[in-house]
Amino acid sequence: MISIYHNARCSKSRECLAFLEQGNHNFQVVKYIEAPPTIEELSELIRKLGIKPIELVRQKEPLWIEKFQGKKLTPKRIIEILTKNPILIERPIIINGEKAVIARPFEKALTII
Repeated sequence: MISIYHNARCSKSRECLAFLEQGNHNFQVVKYIEAPPTIEELSELIRKLGIKPIELVRQKEPLWIEKFQGKKLTPKRIIEILTKNPILIERPIIINGEKAVIARPFEKALTII
């Protein structure tokens, strides 16, 4: 089953969700802001994305700039920060089995659907 890490306040996330709905894809919405992923879930997601934890961070987000930018952070610490501050997780993320992609632009979702 396809999953989308979705933030309703994000226009790119809404655009990707609409794409999935219009394509009649069977999918589930993960409201990660309301129910943040665990360290284990986020680690697995990062593995599926094939990226480093820092690449999942919204580095222009004011919270990141104010509290974390410029600090030496281990990958483990970055994952901990993301689980405690899910607003910092890049979005939307599409997961299909063992594959995942940050769908910015939403057409990147086509690579795994």
